Amino acid sequence: MSGKDAQAGNALWGGRFASGPGAIMEEINASIDVDKRLADQDIAGSLAHVAMLAATGIVSEADAEAITGGLHKVKAEIDAGDFPFSRALEDIHMNIESRLKDLIGEPAGRLHTARSRNDQVATDFKLWVRDALDALDAELADLQAAFVDRAAEHADTVMPGFTHLQSAQPVTFGHHCLAYVEMLARDRGRLRDARRRMNESPLGAAALAGTAFPIDREMTAAALGFDGPMHNSLDAVSARDFALEALAAAAICATHLSRFAEELVIWCSAPFGFVSLSDEYTTGSSIMPQKKNPDAAELVRAKVGRIVGDLNTLLIVMKGVPLAYSKDMQEDKPPVFDAMAALSLCVRASAGMVRDLTVKKDAMRALASKGHTTATDLADWLVREAGLPFRDAHHITGAAVKAAEGLGKEIADMNLAELKAVDPRIEASALDVLTVDRSVASRMSLGGTAPDRVREEAGRWKALLEATA
Repeated sequence: MSGKDAQAGNALWGGRFASGPGAIMEEINASIDVDKRLADQDIAGSLAHVAMLAATGIVSEADAEAITGGLHKVKAEIDAGDFPFSRALEDIHMNIESRLKDLIGEPAGRLHTARSRNDQVATDFKLWVRDALDALDAELADLQAAFVDRAAEHADTVMPGFTHLQSAQPVTFGHHCLAYVEMLARDRGRLRDARRRMNESPLGAAALAGTAFPIDREMTAAALGFDGPMHNSLDAVSARDFALEALAAAAICATHLSRFAEELVIWCSAPFGFVSLSDEYTTGSSIMPQKKNPDAAELVRAKVGRIVGDLNTLLIVMKGVPLAYSKDMQEDKPPVFDAMAALSLCVRASAGMVRDLTVKKDAMRALASKGHTTATDLADWLVREAGLPFRDAHHITGAAVKAAEGLGKEIADMNLAELKAVDPRIEASALDVLTVDRSVASRMSLGGTAPDRVREEAGRWKALLEATA
Protein backbone atom coordinates (compact mmCIF):
# COMPACT_ATOMS: atom_id res chain seq x y z
CA MET A 1 0.00 0.00 0.00
CA SER A 2 1.40 3.42 -0.93
CA GLY A 3 1.90 6.18 1.64
CA LYS A 4 -0.96 8.13 0.09
CA ASP A 5 -3.28 5.15 0.25
CA ALA A 6 -2.27 4.43 3.84
CA GLN A 7 -2.95 8.02 4.82
CA ALA A 8 -6.34 7.89 3.15
CA GLY A 9 -7.07 4.57 4.83
CA ASN A 10 -6.36 6.11 8.21
CA ALA A 11 -8.22 9.35 7.61
CA LEU A 12 -9.85 9.01 11.03
CA TRP A 13 -6.55 9.81 12.73
CA GLY A 14 -4.06 10.74 10.01
CA GLY A 15 -4.18 14.56 10.05
CA ARG A 16 -0.91 14.81 11.96
CA PHE A 17 0.94 12.59 9.49
CA ALA A 18 2.39 13.46 6.08
CA SER A 19 2.43 9.84 4.95
CA GLY A 20 1.01 6.53 6.00
CA PRO A 21 2.66 3.75 7.98
CA GLY A 22 5.10 1.36 6.37
CA ALA A 23 4.10 -2.22 5.63
CA ILE A 24 5.73 -3.63 8.76
CA MET A 25 4.21 -0.91 10.93
CA GLU A 26 0.81 -1.65 9.49
CA GLU A 27 1.29 -5.35 10.15
CA ILE A 28 2.33 -4.94 13.79
CA ASN A 29 -0.18 -2.18 14.47
CA ALA A 30 -3.34 -3.79 13.08
CA SER A 31 -5.54 -5.63 15.57
CA ILE A 32 -8.72 -6.12 13.57
CA ASP A 33 -8.07 -9.84 13.10
CA VAL A 34 -8.31 -10.19 16.89
CA ASP A 35 -10.61 -7.47 18.12
CA LYS A 36 -13.33 -7.84 15.50
CA ARG A 37 -14.99 -10.17 17.99
CA LEU A 38 -15.68 -7.02 20.05
CA ALA A 39 -18.07 -5.77 17.36
CA ASP A 40 -21.29 -6.31 19.34
CA GLN A 41 -19.83 -4.66 22.43
CA ASP A 42 -18.41 -1.77 20.40
CA ILE A 43 -21.76 -1.05 18.79
CA ALA A 44 -23.57 -1.34 22.15
CA GLY A 45 -21.13 1.18 23.64
CA SER A 46 -21.58 3.53 20.70
CA LEU A 47 -25.37 3.35 20.92
CA ALA A 48 -25.23 4.23 24.61
CA HIS A 49 -22.75 7.02 23.93
CA VAL A 50 -24.74 8.65 21.14
CA ALA A 51 -27.97 8.47 23.17
CA MET A 52 -26.18 10.32 25.96
CA LEU A 53 -24.72 12.89 23.53
CA ALA A 54 -28.23 13.64 22.33
CA ALA A 55 -29.73 13.75 25.83
CA THR A 56 -27.10 16.26 26.96
CA GLY A 57 -27.43 18.40 23.82
CA ILE A 58 -23.89 17.72 22.66
CA VAL A 59 -25.18 16.45 19.31
CA SER A 60 -28.51 17.13 17.68
CA GLU A 61 -31.39 14.71 17.77
CA ALA A 62 -31.25 14.44 13.98
CA ASP A 63 -27.59 13.47 14.00
CA ALA A 64 -28.17 11.03 16.87
CA GLU A 65 -31.00 9.36 14.95
CA ALA A 66 -28.84 9.05 11.85
CA ILE A 67 -25.95 7.60 13.86
CA THR A 68 -28.22 5.18 15.71
CA GLY A 69 -29.83 3.95 12.51
CA GLY A 70 -26.44 3.61 10.86
CA LEU A 71 -25.03 1.60 13.76
CA HIS A 72 -27.92 -0.83 13.53
CA LYS A 73 -27.21 -1.24 9.81
CA VAL A 74 -23.55 -1.90 10.56
CA LYS A 75 -24.51 -4.52 13.13
CA ALA A 76 -26.83 -6.18 10.63
CA GLU A 77 -23.98 -6.37 8.11
CA ILE A 78 -21.64 -7.88 10.69
CA ASP A 79 -24.26 -10.39 11.83
CA ALA A 80 -24.90 -11.39 8.22
CA GLY A 81 -21.18 -11.80 7.50
CA ASP A 82 -21.26 -9.00 4.92
CA PHE A 83 -19.11 -6.44 6.72
CA PRO A 84 -15.96 -5.33 4.81
CA PHE A 85 -13.31 -5.57 7.57
CA SER A 86 -10.15 -3.68 6.64
CA ARG A 87 -6.70 -4.16 8.18
CA ALA A 88 -5.75 -0.68 6.96
CA LEU A 89 -8.28 0.70 9.45
CA GLU A 90 -6.40 -1.02 12.29
CA ASP A 91 -9.13 -2.04 14.71
CA ILE A 92 -12.81 -2.70 15.22
CA HIS A 93 -13.53 0.85 16.37
CA MET A 94 -12.20 2.51 13.24
CA ASN A 95 -13.67 -0.15 10.98
CA ILE A 96 -17.14 0.50 12.37
CA GLU A 97 -16.78 4.26 12.34
CA SER A 98 -15.50 4.25 8.77
CA ARG A 99 -18.38 2.07 7.62
CA LEU A 100 -20.81 4.30 9.49
CA LYS A 101 -19.48 7.26 7.54
CA ASP A 102 -19.99 5.36 4.29
CA LEU A 103 -23.61 4.76 5.28
CA ILE A 104 -24.69 8.11 6.76
CA GLY A 105 -22.03 10.61 5.78
CA GLU A 106 -21.02 13.63 7.86
CA PRO A 107 -23.04 12.89 11.05
CA ALA A 108 -20.84 9.82 11.62
CA GLY A 109 -17.97 12.13 12.55
CA ARG A 110 -19.92 13.37 15.59
CA LEU A 111 -20.10 9.93 17.21
CA HIS A 112 -16.58 10.15 18.60
CA THR A 113 -17.26 13.44 20.39
CA ALA A 114 -16.23 13.28 24.08
CA ARG A 115 -14.61 9.88 23.88
CA SER A 116 -11.34 8.26 22.81
CA ARG A 117 -10.43 4.86 21.53
CA ASN A 118 -8.83 4.42 24.95
CA ASP A 119 -12.05 4.52 26.96
CA GLN A 120 -13.89 2.91 24.05
CA VAL A 121 -11.71 -0.22 23.99
CA ALA A 122 -11.67 -0.46 27.79
CA THR A 123 -15.47 -0.40 27.75
CA ASP A 124 -15.74 -2.91 24.90
CA PHE A 125 -13.30 -5.27 26.56
CA LYS A 126 -15.08 -5.10 29.91
CA LEU A 127 -18.40 -5.81 28.24
CA TRP A 128 -16.89 -8.79 26.42
CA VAL A 129 -15.27 -10.25 29.54
CA ARG A 130 -18.50 -9.74 31.45
CA ASP A 131 -20.45 -11.63 28.78
CA ALA A 132 -17.84 -14.41 28.80
CA LEU A 133 -18.08 -14.76 32.58
CA ASP A 134 -21.86 -14.98 32.39
CA ALA A 135 -21.64 -17.72 29.76
CA LEU A 136 -19.04 -19.61 31.79
CA ASP A 137 -21.20 -19.43 34.90
CA ALA A 138 -24.06 -21.11 33.07
CA GLU A 139 -21.74 -23.80 31.66
CA LEU A 140 -20.23 -24.49 35.08
CA ALA A 141 -23.70 -24.78 36.58
CA ASP A 142 -24.49 -27.41 33.96
CA LEU A 143 -21.31 -29.30 34.85
CA GLN A 144 -22.27 -29.18 38.51
CA ALA A 145 -25.71 -30.54 37.63
CA ALA A 146 -24.07 -33.43 35.74
CA PHE A 147 -21.95 -34.31 38.77
CA VAL A 148 -24.95 -34.01 41.12
CA ASP A 149 -26.98 -36.42 39.01
CA ARG A 150 -24.16 -38.98 39.04
CA ALA A 151 -23.72 -38.48 42.78
CA ALA A 152 -27.36 -39.28 43.46
CA GLU A 153 -27.17 -42.29 41.14
CA HIS A 154 -24.05 -43.65 42.85
CA ALA A 155 -24.59 -42.72 46.48
CA ASP A 156 -24.05 -46.40 47.41
CA THR A 157 -21.32 -47.25 44.90
CA VAL A 158 -18.22 -48.10 46.90
CA MET A 159 -14.80 -47.14 45.55
CA PRO A 160 -11.37 -46.67 47.08
CA GLY A 161 -10.49 -43.24 48.32
CA PHE A 162 -6.86 -42.35 47.73
CA THR A 163 -4.12 -40.31 49.31
CA HIS A 164 -0.75 -40.26 47.52
CA LEU A 165 -2.63 -42.36 44.92
CA GLN A 166 -2.51 -45.18 47.44
CA SER A 167 -5.67 -46.87 48.69
CA ALA A 168 -6.63 -45.08 51.89
CA GLN A 169 -10.25 -45.56 52.97
CA PRO A 170 -13.37 -46.64 51.12
CA VAL A 171 -15.64 -43.87 49.91
CA THR A 172 -18.55 -43.76 47.50
CA PHE A 173 -18.39 -42.63 43.89
CA GLY A 174 -21.25 -40.27 44.67
CA HIS A 175 -19.17 -38.63 47.37
CA HIS A 176 -16.27 -38.30 44.93
CA CYS A 177 -18.53 -36.56 42.40
CA LEU A 178 -19.75 -34.12 45.01
CA ALA A 179 -16.16 -33.04 45.73
CA TYR A 180 -16.07 -31.55 42.23
CA VAL A 181 -19.43 -29.89 42.76
CA GLU A 182 -17.90 -28.03 45.71
CA MET A 183 -14.79 -27.05 43.73
CA LEU A 184 -16.89 -25.76 40.87
CA ALA A 185 -19.02 -23.75 43.29
CA ARG A 186 -15.90 -21.93 44.43
CA ASP A 187 -14.88 -21.42 40.81
CA ARG A 188 -18.25 -19.85 40.08
CA GLY A 189 -17.86 -17.69 43.17
CA ARG A 190 -14.49 -16.40 41.98
CA LEU A 191 -15.87 -15.64 38.52
CA ARG A 192 -18.85 -13.84 40.01
CA ASP A 193 -16.58 -11.85 42.33
CA ALA A 194 -14.51 -10.83 39.33
CA ARG A 195 -17.66 -9.80 37.46
CA ARG A 196 -18.95 -7.75 40.38
CA ARG A 197 -15.65 -5.94 40.85
CA MET A 198 -15.24 -5.13 37.16
CA ASN A 199 -18.77 -3.80 36.71
CA GLU A 200 -17.87 -0.12 36.52
CA SER A 201 -17.88 1.80 33.25
CA PRO A 202 -14.74 3.36 31.76
CA LEU A 203 -16.78 5.17 29.11
CA GLY A 204 -16.40 8.94 29.34
CA ALA A 205 -12.84 8.87 30.64
CA ALA A 206 -11.80 9.82 27.10
CA ALA A 207 -8.08 9.51 26.34
CA LEU A 208 -6.91 9.78 29.96
CA ALA A 209 -8.03 13.08 31.48
CA GLY A 210 -11.78 13.12 31.07
CA THR A 211 -13.53 15.56 28.75
CA ALA A 212 -14.63 19.19 28.73
CA PHE A 213 -18.01 18.25 27.27
CA PRO A 214 -20.94 18.07 29.74
CA ILE A 215 -21.40 14.31 29.44
CA ASP A 216 -23.54 12.11 31.66
CA ARG A 217 -21.45 9.10 32.60
CA GLU A 218 -24.12 7.73 34.91
CA MET A 219 -26.45 7.51 31.92
CA THR A 220 -24.06 5.52 29.75
CA ALA A 221 -23.08 3.29 32.64
CA ALA A 222 -26.72 2.42 33.33
CA ALA A 223 -27.46 1.85 29.64
CA LEU A 224 -24.64 -0.71 29.45
CA GLY A 225 -25.61 -2.52 32.65
CA PHE A 226 -22.76 -1.21 34.77
CA ASP A 227 -23.24 -0.38 38.44
CA GLY A 228 -21.79 3.07 37.78
CA PRO A 229 -18.83 4.85 36.21
CA MET A 230 -15.21 4.45 37.24
CA HIS A 231 -14.12 7.46 39.29
CA ASN A 232 -10.63 8.11 37.93
CA SER A 233 -10.08 8.69 34.25
CA LEU A 234 -6.45 7.52 34.32
CA ASP A 235 -7.42 4.27 35.98
CA ALA A 236 -10.43 3.84 33.72
CA VAL A 237 -8.41 3.67 30.50
CA SER A 238 -5.35 1.85 31.86
CA ALA A 239 -6.77 -0.79 34.22
CA ARG A 240 -6.68 -4.37 33.01
CA ASP A 241 -6.83 -6.07 36.39
CA PHE A 242 -10.42 -7.03 35.57
CA ALA A 243 -9.05 -9.22 32.79
CA LEU A 244 -6.24 -10.50 35.00
CA GLU A 245 -8.68 -11.45 37.74
CA ALA A 246 -10.91 -13.24 35.25
CA LEU A 247 -7.90 -15.14 33.90
CA ALA A 248 -6.73 -16.04 37.41
CA ALA A 249 -10.15 -17.46 38.23
CA ALA A 250 -10.18 -19.25 34.88
CA ALA A 251 -6.77 -20.79 35.56
CA ILE A 252 -7.90 -22.13 38.95
CA CYS A 253 -11.05 -23.55 37.38
CA ALA A 254 -9.04 -25.15 34.58
CA THR A 255 -6.80 -26.75 37.21
CA HIS A 256 -9.86 -28.37 38.81
CA LEU A 257 -11.01 -29.68 35.44
CA SER A 258 -7.53 -30.99 34.76
CA ARG A 259 -7.52 -32.93 38.02
CA PHE A 260 -10.81 -34.57 37.08
CA ALA A 261 -9.50 -35.31 33.60
CA GLU A 262 -6.43 -36.95 35.12
CA GLU A 263 -8.67 -39.17 37.22
CA LEU A 264 -10.67 -40.16 34.15
CA VAL A 265 -7.49 -41.13 32.34
CA ILE A 266 -6.41 -43.26 35.31
CA TRP A 267 -9.85 -44.77 35.85
CA CYS A 268 -10.16 -45.73 32.16
CA SER A 269 -6.85 -47.60 32.21
CA ALA A 270 -6.84 -51.40 32.36
CA PRO A 271 -5.21 -51.64 35.82
CA PHE A 272 -8.14 -49.67 37.27
CA GLY A 273 -11.07 -50.19 34.91
CA PHE A 274 -13.33 -48.06 37.09
CA VAL A 275 -15.13 -46.35 34.20
CA SER A 276 -15.37 -46.40 30.45
CA LEU A 277 -16.20 -43.68 27.95
CA SER A 278 -18.17 -44.19 24.76
CA ASP A 279 -16.87 -43.70 21.25
CA GLU A 280 -18.11 -40.10 21.47
CA TYR A 281 -15.26 -39.10 23.79
CA THR A 282 -12.50 -41.52 22.78
CA THR A 283 -10.27 -42.21 19.80
CA GLY A 284 -8.35 -45.20 18.47
CA SER A 285 -4.80 -45.95 17.50
CA SER A 286 -3.36 -45.96 13.98
CA ILE A 287 -1.38 -49.11 14.73
CA MET A 288 -2.94 -50.86 17.76
CA PRO A 289 -6.51 -51.91 16.91
CA GLN A 290 -7.45 -52.68 20.51
CA LYS A 291 -6.81 -49.18 21.81
CA LYS A 292 -9.58 -46.87 23.00
CA ASN A 293 -7.94 -43.70 24.24
CA PRO A 294 -9.64 -41.12 26.54
CA ASP A 295 -8.41 -38.28 24.36
CA ALA A 296 -11.12 -35.81 25.37
CA ALA A 297 -9.97 -36.09 28.98
CA GLU A 298 -6.32 -35.84 27.98
CA LEU A 299 -6.99 -32.65 26.02
CA VAL A 300 -8.87 -31.11 28.94
CA ARG A 301 -5.87 -31.99 31.10
CA ALA A 302 -3.53 -30.33 28.60
CA LYS A 303 -5.45 -27.12 28.00
CA VAL A 304 -4.80 -25.88 31.53
CA GLY A 305 -1.28 -25.19 30.27
CA ARG A 306 -2.63 -22.76 27.69
CA ILE A 307 -4.91 -21.06 30.17
CA VAL A 308 -2.22 -20.62 32.82
CA GLY A 309 0.08 -19.43 30.04
CA ASP A 310 -2.51 -16.85 28.98
CA LEU A 311 -2.65 -15.52 32.54
CA ASN A 312 1.14 -15.23 32.61
CA THR A 313 1.12 -13.53 29.21
CA LEU A 314 -1.17 -10.76 30.37
CA LEU A 315 0.66 -10.35 33.68
CA ILE A 316 3.90 -9.84 31.78
CA VAL A 317 2.31 -7.48 29.25
CA MET A 318 0.97 -5.26 32.02
CA LYS A 319 3.84 -5.38 34.50
CA GLY A 320 5.80 -2.42 33.09
CA VAL A 321 3.16 -0.25 31.43
CA PRO A 322 3.10 3.28 32.91
CA LEU A 323 -0.18 5.16 33.23
CA ALA A 324 -2.21 5.65 31.24
CA TYR A 325 -2.67 3.83 27.92
CA SER A 326 0.18 2.35 25.88
CA LYS A 327 0.00 0.31 22.71
CA ASP A 328 1.30 -2.67 24.71
CA MET A 329 -2.29 -3.05 25.85
CA GLN A 330 -3.35 -4.06 22.36
CA GLU A 331 -1.88 -7.42 23.39
CA ASP A 332 -4.35 -7.78 26.27
CA LYS A 333 -7.11 -9.38 24.26
CA PRO A 334 -5.53 -12.44 22.56
CA PRO A 335 -4.74 -14.25 25.84
CA VAL A 336 -8.17 -13.48 27.27
CA PHE A 337 -10.01 -14.58 24.15
CA ASP A 338 -7.91 -17.74 23.98
CA ALA A 339 -8.30 -18.66 27.65
CA MET A 340 -12.03 -18.10 27.79
CA ALA A 341 -12.61 -20.14 24.63
CA ALA A 342 -10.40 -22.96 25.90
CA LEU A 343 -12.04 -23.02 29.32
CA SER A 344 -15.54 -22.99 27.87
CA LEU A 345 -14.65 -25.96 25.67
CA CYS A 346 -13.14 -27.84 28.62
CA VAL A 347 -16.21 -27.24 30.79
CA ARG A 348 -18.56 -28.46 28.09
CA ALA A 349 -16.39 -31.48 27.31
CA SER A 350 -16.19 -32.36 31.00
CA ALA A 351 -19.96 -32.18 31.39
CA GLY A 352 -20.32 -34.44 28.39
CA MET A 353 -17.89 -36.99 29.80
CA VAL A 354 -19.54 -36.99 33.23
CA ARG A 355 -22.87 -37.82 31.64
CA ASP A 356 -21.33 -40.29 29.19
CA LEU A 357 -19.15 -42.42 31.45
CA THR A 358 -20.15 -45.95 32.44
CA VAL A 359 -19.30 -46.77 36.04
CA LYS A 360 -17.85 -50.24 36.66
CA LYS A 361 -19.15 -50.87 40.16
CA ASP A 362 -17.57 -54.31 40.58
CA ALA A 363 -14.09 -53.04 39.69
CA MET A 364 -14.46 -50.14 42.10
CA ARG A 365 -15.63 -52.39 44.92
CA ALA A 366 -12.88 -54.94 44.29
CA LEU A 367 -10.12 -52.37 44.62
CA ALA A 368 -11.85 -50.68 47.57
CA SER A 369 -11.47 -53.99 49.42
CA LYS A 370 -7.72 -54.15 48.82
CA GLY A 371 -4.93 -52.33 50.57
CA HIS A 372 -6.33 -52.70 54.11
CA THR A 373 -8.62 -49.73 53.49
CA THR A 374 -10.72 -50.40 56.61
CA ALA A 375 -7.75 -50.42 58.99
CA THR A 376 -8.77 -47.05 60.40
CA ASP A 377 -12.14 -48.56 61.30
CA LEU A 378 -10.38 -51.06 63.55
CA ALA A 379 -8.45 -48.23 65.21
CA ASP A 380 -11.71 -46.34 65.73
CA TRP A 381 -13.28 -49.49 67.22
CA LEU A 382 -10.41 -49.80 69.71
CA VAL A 383 -10.92 -46.18 70.77
CA ARG A 384 -14.69 -46.47 70.97
CA GLU A 385 -15.12 -49.95 72.44
CA ALA A 386 -11.84 -50.66 74.27
CA GLY A 387 -11.29 -47.12 75.50
CA LEU A 388 -7.78 -46.82 74.11
CA PRO A 389 -6.11 -43.52 73.17
CA PHE A 390 -6.10 -43.17 69.41
CA ARG A 391 -2.29 -43.29 69.18
CA ASP A 392 -2.27 -46.65 70.97
CA ALA A 393 -5.11 -47.89 68.76
CA HIS A 394 -3.18 -46.72 65.70
CA HIS A 395 -0.13 -48.71 66.80
CA ILE A 396 -2.14 -51.87 67.39
CA THR A 397 -3.88 -51.55 64.06
CA GLY A 398 -0.55 -51.11 62.33
CA ALA A 399 0.59 -54.37 63.92
CA ALA A 400 -2.62 -56.04 62.69
CA VAL A 401 -1.92 -54.86 59.13
CA LYS A 402 1.58 -56.29 59.36
CA ALA A 403 0.18 -59.59 60.62
CA ALA A 404 -2.37 -59.66 57.79
CA GLU A 405 0.37 -59.14 55.22
CA GLY A 406 2.30 -61.99 56.81
CA LEU A 407 -0.76 -64.18 56.38
CA GLY A 408 -1.18 -63.04 52.76
CA LYS A 409 -4.64 -61.54 53.35
CA GLU A 410 -6.45 -58.26 53.90
CA ILE A 411 -7.08 -57.05 57.43
CA ALA A 412 -10.80 -57.34 56.73
CA ASP A 413 -10.33 -61.07 56.03
CA MET A 414 -8.60 -61.86 59.32
CA ASN A 415 -10.58 -64.02 61.75
CA LEU A 416 -11.06 -63.22 65.40
CA ALA A 417 -8.28 -65.52 66.58
CA GLU A 418 -5.80 -63.88 64.26
CA LEU A 419 -6.81 -60.43 65.46
CA LYS A 420 -6.70 -61.46 69.11
CA ALA A 421 -3.18 -62.72 68.55
CA VAL A 422 -2.30 -59.08 67.81
CA ASP A 423 -4.21 -57.71 70.82
CA PRO A 424 -6.51 -59.70 73.13
CA ARG A 425 -8.82 -56.71 73.63
CA ILE A 426 -10.17 -57.09 70.10
CA GLU A 427 -13.67 -58.63 70.25
CA ALA A 428 -15.97 -60.23 67.69
CA SER A 429 -17.88 -56.99 67.13
CA ALA A 430 -14.69 -55.55 65.60
CA LEU A 431 -15.15 -57.87 62.63
CA ASP A 432 -18.35 -56.09 61.71
CA VAL A 433 -16.65 -52.71 61.20
CA LEU A 434 -14.07 -54.06 58.76
CA THR A 435 -16.32 -54.43 55.70
CA VAL A 436 -16.23 -51.63 53.14
CA ASP A 437 -20.00 -51.17 53.29
CA ARG A 438 -19.99 -50.74 57.07
CA SER A 439 -17.01 -48.45 56.77
CA VAL A 440 -18.66 -46.00 54.36
CA ALA A 441 -22.02 -46.24 56.15
CA SER A 442 -20.37 -45.20 59.42
CA ARG A 443 -18.96 -41.95 58.01
CA MET A 444 -22.04 -39.92 58.95
CA SER A 445 -20.25 -36.72 59.97
CA LEU A 446 -21.17 -33.60 58.03
CA GLY A 447 -19.37 -33.83 54.70
CA GLY A 448 -18.78 -37.55 55.15
CA THR A 449 -19.06 -40.31 52.58
CA ALA A 450 -21.97 -42.23 54.10
CA PRO A 451 -24.59 -42.94 51.40
CA ASP A 452 -27.29 -41.18 53.41
CA ARG A 453 -25.09 -38.08 53.60
CA VAL A 454 -24.36 -38.28 49.89
CA ARG A 455 -28.05 -38.43 49.06
CA GLU A 456 -28.72 -35.47 51.34
CA GLU A 457 -25.95 -33.43 49.72
CA ALA A 458 -26.99 -34.36 46.21
CA GLY A 459 -30.53 -33.29 47.03
CA ARG A 460 -29.34 -30.04 48.57
CA TRP A 461 -27.21 -29.21 45.54
CA LYS A 462 -29.93 -30.15 43.09
CA ALA A 463 -32.38 -27.79 44.81
CA LEU A 464 -29.77 -25.03 44.99
CA LEU A 465 -28.86 -25.28 41.32
CA GLU A 466 -32.50 -25.29 40.28
CA ALA A 467 -33.24 -22.28 42.50
CA THR A 468 -30.36 -20.26 41.07
CA ALA A 469 -30.67 -21.33 37.43
